[in-house]
Amino acid sequence: RIENQTNRQVTYSKRRNGLFKKAHELTVLCDAKVSVIMISSTHKLHEYISPSTTTKQLIDQYQKTVNVDLWNSHYENMQENLRKLMEVNKNLRREIRQRMGESLNDVGYDEIVKLIGDVDDSLKLIRERKYKVIGNQIETGKKKLRNVDEIYRNLLLGFDARQEDPHYGLVDDEGIEGHYNSVLGFPNGGPRIIALRLPPPNHHPSLHSGGGS
Repeated sequence: RIENQTNRQVTYSKRRNGLFKKAHELTVLCDAKVSVIMISSTHKLHEYISPSTTTKQLIDQYQKTVNVDLWNSHYENMQENLRKLMEVNKNLRREIRQRMGESLNDVGYDEIVKLIGDVDDSLKLIRERKYKVIGNQIETGKKKLRNVDEIYRNLLLGFDARQEDPHYGLVDDEGIEGHYNSVLGFPNGGPRIIALRLPPPNHHPSLHSGGGS
């Protein structure tokens, strides 16, 4: 065994390629069916198979020639795994029925105590989840309420301003030569408003100033 890991990997790669080359030569020169399967120390699979066949065909021919069944043990393992999974499924279904208050006739005292503990733990997790959901909903409701309160306060301020100054709001341009844009007015003492006349073609715009209301 080559102790240095790098040298070992390099040697493996070179010898593997050489072996695959010889297998290909046997396939071409001798019309042989060749299959080479290699697994490195890093668990990487490398394979060569003659183009005229498949790995399964060669293994089937091998089983027929030496009179062995390589798949039987694999099939038995699959059957055993299936049996275990069916047993697990059966136990889970029984546990579900027991938690629903069914199939309790053959349950002993210790099993009843354990079942009660499991149910209590499940209820605890459910309550925690429920309280978390309710808490998130409450926070969302508070945010919506704050937004509504802010909108209400703004509306109330605008309403109070109108009560103090009936002219607070938009100044209409009706009756003022029909050329002024509507502008925002202010309560008494506010800044003066500016109205711009829309100039007709080939005319210079004129500027007018209005009162505070």
